[in-house]
Amino acid sequence: MTDSTITSTLDTTGKCCPMPMVETNRAIRALRSGEVLEIVATDPGTRTDIPSWCARTGHRLLSMAESDGTLRYYVQKA
Repeated sequence: MTDSTITSTLDTTGKCCPMPMVETNRAIRALRSGEVLEIVATDPGTRTDIPSWCARTGHRLLSMAESDGTLRYYVQKA
């Protein structure tokens, strides 16, 4: 994933469930179809929450990466 494809970044570092998902929902609503949201999280629950949320809402999980306990998700708005 390159920075040029990211439309917006949401940093939920240090926040626990349900806040990363609450904030993700809010952030994705502000985007237009096809735009990409980068989500930065430290809550391990997002490993299952974000992929299942994408499946339920129709948004596309482009990629996920983890480094030193920080998770990064790239979600394209449906």
